[in-house]
Amino acid sequence: MTRIVVVGAGQAGASLVAKLRSLGFAGTITLIGEEPVPPYQRPPLSKKYLLGEMEEERLYLRPAQFYVDNDIALRLETRVTAIDAARRIVTAGGEEIPYDQLVLATGGRARALPSSVAGHRDGIHLVRTLADVDRMAPEFTAGRRALVLGGGYIGLEAAAVAALRGLEVTLLSANGRILRRVASEATADYFRTLHQRHGVNIREGVGIAELLGTQRVTGAILTDGSRVEADFLVAGIGLDAATELALSAGLTLDNGIAVDDFGRTSDPAIWAAGDCASFPLAGVRIRLESVQNAIDQAERVAENMLGAAKPYVPVPWFWSDQYDVKLQIAGLSSGHDQVLVRGAGETAQSHWYWRRGQFIAVDAMNDARGYMVGKRLLEAGRNPDPAVIADPSADLKALLR
Repeated sequence: MTRIVVVGAGQAGASLVAKLRSLGFAGTITLIGEEPVPPYQRPPLSKKYLLGEMEEERLYLRPAQFYVDNDIALRLETRVTAIDAARRIVTAGGEEIPYDQLVLATGGRARALPSSVAGHRDGIHLVRTLADVDRMAPEFTAGRRALVLGGGYIGLEAAAVAALRGLEVTLLSANGRILRRVASEATADYFRTLHQRHGVNIREGVGIAELLGTQRVTGAILTDGSRVEADFLVAGIGLDAATELALSAGLTLDNGIAVDDFGRTSDPAIWAAGDCASFPLAGVRIRLESVQNAIDQAERVAENMLGAAKPYVPVPWFWSDQYDVKLQIAGLSSGHDQVLVRGAGETAQSHWYWRRGQFIAVDAMNDARGYMVGKRLLEAGRNPDPAVIADPSADLKALLR
């Protein structure tokens, strides 16, 4: 009987094992995770869960009984330390688990501040796991001062929660403008204004030169020489792909664990999916950190493990909730040379991107219709006329006919 072992019990790992069973795979499945809880969704951690609007059990992707009912051996609080040449994985406890096919869905780890900056101070928090957010939640008390480092989704979402909780918030985007890596200046302008309306002090192009406080962080001296007082710090400065196992096994790495169009690594018996995997798309190799990618890539890998031989060619999509605004993004806007703003000056806006005359992405803020139409156009490979998008009276749904 074929034995499949999946290392990593996050969104990708959980999606993959469920897909294997739904496709009729009858062999043994072992899903291994380091955390003490069943696979759960991460996006609400820095939003509804941190706000206290979602219970822990609602985070779980599936109830624990699902794994029992589907004969999936779910191994929690188990760290895998090695993959050996005899097709076995080795756990920190010394257990050896054999496999016929192995999937690395190891995800990533929140990037920490350098030890030369952080030292051994308390009051410095990362945002990645349930335990991270549980440790951080008591800090979010009205009247306290939060220092948030990072102008991406995680930093902005944490800043939004802090502001809604009545904290005094300073956000530093050390690498330049907010959302620099993931969205255009137009989208950054929208969210900068949104946060400023809620009292967040956004400092762009400024980082931390030195943290203050001995036992616990009390503030920071910034790279421009200014000083900010803080009761705690949240670092949302990126994610590092968890590639240690792949490296020790001699697998090819390239901005993550390199896989081919089908999700297979340089070892034909080992696959990878999710935040840890880089794959070819439109002539370049990328790594996507999103729920969409974790689910869709994992499910495609499950199919290919059973012989489907279907390439993974996604239309990436992302979302973020900040205050009363839902940001939805379809496609990848990097390298765009034209952007049109639809609904300028309104709460609901969408930003449409072209590169060399080809429609490539849409950012939609409280514009569900704009997002839906843009996503379907991308999926169909269609190229809308910019003049139609720019016309506020145009019926976007007509573009789908």
